[in-house]
Amino acid sequence: MDIFAIEACSTTQNLLDKRSRFAPSTHSMLAYCPVPWLLAPVMEGDSTPRWRVTGIFRDQPTQAATLPVREMRVLYGLKSRDYTGFMRTQLPHAHEFFMPLETLTEENSELNPALRALVKRASITANFLRC
Repeated sequence: MDIFAIEACSTTQNLLDKRSRFAPSTHSMLAYCPVPWLLAPVMEGDSTPRWRVTGIFRDQPTQAATLPVREMRVLYGLKSRDYTGFMRTQLPHAHEFFMPLETLTEENSELNPALRALVKRASITANFLRC
């Protein structure tokens, strides 16, 4: 299973706490997926249940699943004042991506070309050459 997490950080301390949760480790991470979460829709306006789009389950699950995480990427949204300072003084890990929270939460942010480009670079497929 691959994870792309989006974390909104209201303070620098909140960011540091969240970064520690997603820090690289030498052991496998497991994701616990309760049945209600698996049966819930993928997103608003699409009634497809999450379990169906995973490609892992043949049939509707009747019990919780614990799945190994193969790859993880995290997009952190920071308030502008924290984003600017963080950008000048920190070096992100390879799995970390950062942006101003205001850009992430603005209306129609999914149409923002810069945001779309950042998310595209965060995709695992960005590591492969396409001819």
